[in-house]
Amino acid sequence: MRQFETGATRDDDTEKLDFEGFISPAAMLLFAQYMREHRVQADGSLRDSDNWQKGMPRRQYMKSLIRHVWELWRIWRVVPEAEDKLVELLCAILFNVQGFLFEITMGRDVEEDK
Repeated sequence: MRQFETGATRDDDTEKLDFEGFISPAAMLLFAQYMREHRVQADGSLRDSDNWQKGMPRRQYMKSLIRHVWELWRIWRVVPEAEDKLVELLCAILFNVQGFLFEITMGRDVEEDK
């Protein structure tokens, strides 16, 4: 139990999830901007922001994740002057990690289109 100098009391929060501490609003802003930019589909139509939550195969998330990680590593090691591409790649990696994790939390692995 915590007591503040005003006399107000509150339970201890040491075992609670600390979203404010665990997540960076600066990084999430960049990610949201990345996601907004990638809402436009090849045919020019705009997909819903939560379209990815309808489900995608874990395999597709993994394939995309690995491609982006390899490209991040290549730029990091071989083309350091291309640092401007790092934010895009990191956001792409975050999208795939989040999507894969979401599929796990939903207990599903969507079938591939044949």
